[in-house]
Order: sequence, then structure tokens, then C-alpha cells
Amino acid sequence: MIAVGTECYSHGASPSTGTGRSWNDDELGTAINGQVSALVFDEQGKADIEQLLVGVAETSFEQKQLAQALAAPEGVENWRVGEAIAEAYLSEHRSCLFPWPDGRDERKSGSSLPGADLVGIKQDEQGSRFVFGEVKTSGEAKYPPGAVYGRTGLKQQLEDLRDRENIRNDLFRYLGHRAKNATWQDRFKAASKRYLNNTSDVQLFGVLVRDVEPHVDDVRVRVDKLGNGCPAGTKVELLALYLPADAIGSLAAQALATQEGGGT
Repeated sequence: MIAVGTECYSHGASPSTGTGRSWNDDELGTAINGQVSALVFDEQGKADIEQLLVGVAETSFEQKQLAQALAAPEGVENWRVGEAIAEAYLSEHRSCLFPWPDGRDERKSGSSLPGADLVGIKQDEQGSRFVFGEVKTSGEAKYPPGAVYGRTGLKQQLEDLRDRENIRNDLFRYLGHRAKNATWQDRFKAASKRYLNNTSDVQLFGVLVRDVEPHVDDVRVRVDKLGNGCPAGTKVELLALYLPADAIGSLAAQALATQEGGGT
């Protein structure tokens, strides 16, 4: 279970809002030991492959080789755990489904793929709509952190998702290629109907995973700027999730410990 956390601040109004919430050590530990590690190591994906190969990997040697091929990587980046925290939080508390983890598209472990960090479907009062999210993990003692700025910063990424239909179309196709015969195919079709009627009818999330003292300046300026000229149908939420002090540096180690039976 992913804790909703303690509200630190709230800023803005529809279509662009910002929220800050904090987790304590126990809430972070529970998350990493549960949904977060399952996402980092794609436990569902491994289970699907194992099920697919029932009757193929028959001998003990073949089964050992399969287990080795599917084993968790020896190294995990802290930012990747931060993305999993954001994904788990939005899935639990914002009615989002992100059905195809980025890791399944990697050609080698640890690579960072282009496009939005999170691509999926959100349930709202009108049904299913597409949701695109960007995540930055930063312990920089600056509000907002430097990860918000620059060509690959959160500011530019969210502006591009808000303003550039070609980028949203790329993500639409990305999800569409994976939707056929999937358990979530009907939800994809419902979200597609809304999107094809208005390609700005999407939910955008910008998530900051932080381990510093909470401060509204992490989101304040961006919330105001993203709300100005926001296309009809688009909604934007900036969420800053504050972990215990200095927690980011040990996120990867905590996640890897769950694979070794060590827990947190």
C-alpha cells in the first residue's frame, strides 16, 4: 500500500495545480518493499515470461538458465527508483494505469529512453483519458532544483507535452502498438475516442521526488506558468513528494535489498 502522505502545501487552481506531500521513514520503507520494488524489477513482466515458457524450460538446467536471464540487475540507479515511486503514487492516488514499463523497451539495462517517463490511462469523472508524466529525482537544496530547468528539465518537458501535438501523437502510437489483445485494450479505446475528439484532452503530471525540507517554491512558478494559455481539455498537476532527509542516495540500495531478502 502506498501512503498518501502528509500534505505540506497546495497551490493553484484548475487547469494547473501543485501539491506537496511528505513521507516518513516507515511509509518510504513500506513503499519500497512493496509496489516500488515490484515496478523497479518488473515482477509482473518476469511472471508473464515465466508463464509463457511453461513447458519450454523443462530441464533443471533450462530452468536455471531462465532464472538467470530474468534475474534482477546488479545495479539500479536512484533516479529509476524515484520514477517507480512516482508511478506507484499516481497509480494508487490518482487513478492511473501505466501498463507498459519503460524497462521492457530497453536494449540494455540502465539506458534512459526518449519520450515521457510515464505513459498511460487515467480514470476521471468522464471515463478514461491519456495521462503523460515526467519525473525528476533531486536532493538539491534549492527550490526548485536545477532538474526543473534546461533542455531536458521538467519545465521544458511539460511545456512540450502541453503544446506539441506531435509529441502526444508519438506517445499515443507508442501505447497503441502495445494495446492489441491486452487486458487494458478497452480502456485504451475509450481514451482514444476522447483524444481523437480533442488531442489536448490529456492529463499531465510533473513529479518531483525530493529529500529536502518541503517548500511551495518547488512548484509555485511552474504551476502558474503552465496554467497560462493551457489548451482547453488539458489538466496539469505538479506533485512534489518529500522523502525523509538524505533518502535519495540510498534508494537503489534499499530496492536491491528487497531482492536479496534483506528488506529495509
